[in-house]
Amino acid sequence: MAPGEKIKAKIKKNLPVTGPQAPTIKELMQWYCLTTNTHGCRRIVVSRGRLRRLLWILFTLTAVALIFWQCALLIISFYTVSVSIKVHFQKLDFPAVTICNINPYKYSAVRDLLADLEQETRGALKTLYGFSEINSRNRREAESWSSVWEGTRPKFLNVVPLLAFNEGETGKARDFLTGRKRKVSGSIIRQDSDVVTVHESKEMVGFQLCSNDTSKCAVYTFSSGVNAIQEWYKLHYMNIMAQVSLERKINMSYTAEELLLTCSFDGVSCDARNFTLFHHPMYGNCYTFNNRQNETILSTSMGGSEYGLQVILHINEEEYNPFLVSSSGAKVIVHRQDEYPFIEDVGTEIETAMATSIGMHLTESFKLSEPYSQCTEDGSDVPIKNIYKAAYSLKICLHSCFQTKMVEKCGCAQYSQPLPPAANYCNYQQHPNWMYCYYQLHQAFVREELGCQSVCREACSFKEWTLTTSLAQWPSEVSEKWLLSVLTWDQGLQIKEKLNKTDLAKLLIFYKDLNQRSIMENPANSIEMLLSNFGGQLGLWMSCSIVCIIEIIEVFFIDSLSIIARQQWQKAKEWWARRQAPPCPEAPPSPQGQDNPVLNIDDDLPTFTSALRLPPAPGARVPGTPPPKYNTLRLGRAFSNQLTDTQVPAES
Repeated sequence: MAPGEKIKAKIKKNLPVTGPQAPTIKELMQWYCLTTNTHGCRRIVVSRGRLRRLLWILFTLTAVALIFWQCALLIISFYTVSVSIKVHFQKLDFPAVTICNINPYKYSAVRDLLADLEQETRGALKTLYGFSEINSRNRREAESWSSVWEGTRPKFLNVVPLLAFNEGETGKARDFLTGRKRKVSGSIIRQDSDVVTVHESKEMVGFQLCSNDTSKCAVYTFSSGVNAIQEWYKLHYMNIMAQVSLERKINMSYTAEELLLTCSFDGVSCDARNFTLFHHPMYGNCYTFNNRQNETILSTSMGGSEYGLQVILHINEEEYNPFLVSSSGAKVIVHRQDEYPFIEDVGTEIETAMATSIGMHLTESFKLSEPYSQCTEDGSDVPIKNIYKAAYSLKICLHSCFQTKMVEKCGCAQYSQPLPPAANYCNYQQHPNWMYCYYQLHQAFVREELGCQSVCREACSFKEWTLTTSLAQWPSEVSEKWLLSVLTWDQGLQIKEKLNKTDLAKLLIFYKDLNQRSIMENPANSIEMLLSNFGGQLGLWMSCSIVCIIEIIEVFFIDSLSIIARQQWQKAKEWWARRQAPPCPEAPPSPQGQDNPVLNIDDDLPTFTSALRLPPAPGARVPGTPPPKYNTLRLGRAFSNQLTDTQVPAES
């Protein structure tokens, strides 16, 4: 190295170092506080007086604490996956409307299939209530109840015996068939009653169901004999109808012309051709209006009762099954075109001899999927196969899950739900004790032991119609005569006798207004909003920007860690050098002067600046400088011969 370069290196080495290359953390912090854009830190260094400096320290630390607190709240709010809701209104299309008669099949068509079941049901009622006869309508033959079971052996009561229990005796019951008491084993499950008990006695009615090997039995009791008889009848009814072909069941139910007498929509006349057949296992032939025929969806021009769907229904109570249904009327459900109509769950009942007005208000909801909620877009991520030919919904998932479990555990499918692939409906011939399995499975489903409720998830988008129902007597007494006569004349080809108002029902379905309420979920927090909130907090409390944040990260993390790393590395090198270096022999004392132990000269001399900074050697005597000889400062003669007038007089 050249001597000039060595001198520059020495000077640079001895000059004070500032900035990120400062040798200590203290010097780095001092440099940062003097040069930073964060005003609080700068005021701590440049403020004069301890009180002012202490106040600035308190203000700065308080601001930093508030920043950490607010930022922690922002992060917590960001990870709470909350949503915000927007509501707006717009016009909409008319929904699909499905109408069913409460009585699924005409009694005259299914009476032969249910003759034995009806006979045994009458016998059970005779034993329970002591009835001797029944009032029948003109079209039915009066049958003496005293003749039942004469010459015949009941088969339904043998399969599922009806029993009467006294409230205090749980182990014994009276058999309806023999009238004798018998021991009853197994658990007793009491079903809730939805009607008032028929008599004041403390006797309960129920039936016993057993497994295939009859080792396990369960008794289902009802506080009312009406509920027990209807439930018992329904079980055998499903067993019989499960063995009937679909084509025959469609023919035994009501046609669109028989159910719908008149129809108008938005002021325009319509007929049975505007309705689509939908066969329900428990409600027979149902008919859906506006079911996207020809890929078109009807819409109404205005709101109000005059611009919706108006139909007059012929209920025909004479064709009702007296044991299957105990009320007369129809059921209607409003749903999407691609949605399965669960008429048995959410259907609205229509009374006879009444005009039922249903005002609709549509609410459409859009939910966010994970991580904001557990909803599903189309059900493809739900491990339950959809057995319905309709769009996914939570109800469809639950019913599909139960039907799948029914096939797995009982070996057959329940009659009121669609069939899974390669499965058959339950019946006595193939599955003699399927009812016990069904009831046990249903109890487990209600107690959420099958896992269906935990697997099935709600759909992320769905439509819900809020219905407002009002009733009015129809037809009125003054208009009854002419109105029924006109309706009878209009339907002369189908109806052979005058209509009765108890067989008719009027239905009006309309939008109260043409506004749709949409509920949409949006993320309440996003990355952009989080950064914006951070910037607002930093700017409010510390007047910082993103450049200031980068500066803080560079100084407090990168530079500070670098200084610590350099110091540790230098210490490690010195320690290693001392360990590896051989011991040096002591040099003999030199008689020539004394060395300054503070000065460490390698191969070049110290500079003037560094020499001035060096302290004197301890115990050394600095030699004094002798005074100059002032006579040596005299001017010599410039000429050898001096002029006389300029001669200097001689010193005496």
